[in-house]
Amino acid sequence: MTENSPAAPPCSPAQPYSAPAVLDPHRARYAARTAGMTASEIRALFSVASRPEVVSLAGGMPNLAALPLQSLAEQTARIIEEDGLTALQYASAHGSPLLREQICDVTALEGIAAHPDDVVVTVGSQMGLDLVTRLFCDPGDVVVAEGPSYVGALGSFTAYQARVVHVAMDGHGLVPEALRAALRQAADAGQRVKLLYTIPNFHNPAGVTLAVGRRAEILEICRAYDVLVVEDNPYGLLGFDGQTYPALRSLDPDNVVYLGSFSKTFASGLRVGWVLAPPGVREKLVLATESATLCPPTLNQAIVSRYLATHDWQSRIESFRENYRERRDAMLSALERYLPQGCTWTTPDGGFYVWVTVPEGVDTKAMLPRAVAAQVAYASGTGFHTDGSGGRQMRLSYCYPEPDRIREGVRRLAGVLESELAAGRDAGGNAGRALAGVGAHRARARCAPAPEVA
Repeated sequence: MTENSPAAPPCSPAQPYSAPAVLDPHRARYAARTAGMTASEIRALFSVASRPEVVSLAGGMPNLAALPLQSLAEQTARIIEEDGLTALQYASAHGSPLLREQICDVTALEGIAAHPDDVVVTVGSQMGLDLVTRLFCDPGDVVVAEGPSYVGALGSFTAYQARVVHVAMDGHGLVPEALRAALRQAADAGQRVKLLYTIPNFHNPAGVTLAVGRRAEILEICRAYDVLVVEDNPYGLLGFDGQTYPALRSLDPDNVVYLGSFSKTFASGLRVGWVLAPPGVREKLVLATESATLCPPTLNQAIVSRYLATHDWQSRIESFRENYRERRDAMLSALERYLPQGCTWTTPDGGFYVWVTVPEGVDTKAMLPRAVAAQVAYASGTGFHTDGSGGRQMRLSYCYPEPDRIREGVRRLAGVLESELAAGRDAGGNAGRALAGVGAHRARARCAPAPEVA
């Protein structure tokens, strides 16, 4: 402050906080569809699970340790230096032409023959999912989805006031007869089923993969009932044996909308995904993108495009596979060693997740605060259903923690489960009876997921 500067006004004393008389004075103004907007159980865990003393087996954050950060920093600086006037400017809602060509090369690994014009770049595949739901679903329409299903998809469906009908899976993925029965029942009831939403490869949260022999049958069923298929495939290149499966889109491009993402195979923070859609749907998606974001971030697209052009990205994906395979193995061995008898779990061949079922009488949602107190976090199965199912299930994520942390997290979780079961025995409840009826062999359920999954 100079000599002639006016004196700063004195600070007024802090006023005591008083709660507003009405918690939300805007409640009467909201659209009816906001009634379906609820907080995700998993997102609500983040603030707790991010504490360093807590072993988080809850979130699905990719492990980025294998990325060449120095090279990426240099490439990003070069993009801004050489092409900054373009990379920092507005662009087409359709997405970068070069990146759309490169996306076609990526999807070709799963047998998809696509043209760059088929691709609409989005701010992560979640945006694509939201836009597809907005385009197709009126209030009261039915969306069929596996039970359990991805929590982000369920949030979009309910936000647009669609009704979700869950269809059973087994160890080979979505069960065709269960799908046919659900569509027949909806038709008999006069309900409009608009979409089948499916995660065919290394399912989130169940960890299972749709059998190749079922894929054409499921597409035929959807054709017969005039249902559009939405294929969400963020994990398809992360099979632990390097195998890729034929995308549903490759088998029926006219009736499948495919959602893809670089979040799991490159960098989730860049938020670059895409939609492959039939021409009519594609045009409406471009219009919907313009109204939602005007255009996807140009710089982020340029970073992804430069990475694909200058790095051996397929070898990098192999590094990710090895990383996640090691963590998967650590989790499975820890589950076998520590979990009480009567627990079962899936054995994923790729992706990020194991789906665990606990003995009867244990409620995983009610148990979660006690697990957090024991410094371990998981995602309760109830968050992956809209019909109240999943109370005996939990999703365990192995993608981010180091193997030793995974083993320690499972050990802590097992201690909490043992306490729950002991409390049930002391109370003479179902948990004690269920535990007593299980023999020494522990069913690992590679192809026999929990009742809510099967």
